Amino acid sequence: MKNNKSNIFQNIKDKIIDSDKFVFLTGAGISKESGIPTFRGPEGLWRKYDPMRLASVSGFYKDPKLVWEFYKYRQELIYNCSPNPGHTSIADFEKIKESSYVLTQNIDGLHEKAGSKNIIELHGNILKVECTECIFKDKIKQRIEEPLPPICNICKNLLRPSVILFGEPLNQEVWEKAEQISNNCDVMFIVGTSLNVGPVNQLPLYAKRNGAILIEVNSEPTIFTELMDYSVQGSATEMLPQLLDIAHK
Repeated sequence: MKNNKSNIFQNIKDKIIDSDKFVFLTGAGISKESGIPTFRGPEGLWRKYDPMRLASVSGFYKDPKLVWEFYKYRQELIYNCSPNPGHTSIADFEKIKESSYVLTQNIDGLHEKAGSKNIIELHGNILKVECTECIFKDKIKQRIEEPLPPICNICKNLLRPSVILFGEPLNQEVWEKAEQISNNCDVMFIVGTSLNVGPVNQLPLYAKRNGAILIEVNSEPTIFTELMDYSVQGSATEMLPQLLDIAHK
C-alpha cells in the first residue's frame, strides 16, 4: 500500500494494536544515520576497498595483518558512534511488545547499546573476536593491541573478527533461529535495507508466506517494495519514532 503517510500510519496503528509478535529486520541504512558507512551504494565502502582482499575468508588467511588493519579501523570508528533515534525506538518498542525481535545484518552492536534485548546478529559482531582454532571468544577493548594480527592467549593461534566474511555461510544455528522467528511473527518491519543480499532477503518471504504484515521503512524504494503491505519512505531516525508514538496510543 503506497499512499499518503497519514493513511498508512493509521492502518499500521490498527495492525500494531491487533498483533503481538513483531520483528525488525534491519540493515546498514539505520546505522548510516549514526555515522557508520554503508557497504554498497554511491558512498559505500566497497567503492573504495576490495572486499575480496579485506573482508573475505580467503583474504584473511592470505594476509591476516591487512584484513585486521581494515577491521581495526572500522572497530575504532564504530566505538565513536552512538545509537540514533531509530535504534532507541526499536528498543522502546520492545518494552511495549515484549515478544519483539531484532534480526540485524549490521555488525556494529548499536541495537544492544540502544537497549534491545532480543537480538539476532545475522552477520556477527565486529566488536567481538574468536579464535581460528580453539573455542575462545571475547569482546574487544576500544583498541586492539599491536602487533597485528592478534594471537589467542590460550592456543597461540590467530584471532579473527567474529563476523561472517565473504565466502563463509551464515552460522546455521543463528540462521535457523532467524527463520523460526520470521515464520512465526505477526508483523515484520524492514528497516534500512535494500534486501540485495541473500539468504537474509528470504526472511520477509517466510514471514509473508505465513500471513505476517510487511512494513518497509526505507529512504528509497527497493526491488522488494511491491511485496510490502505498507511502504513508508523516509529515514529510520524520522519514521521509527513516529511508529513508536502510534504504538503508545
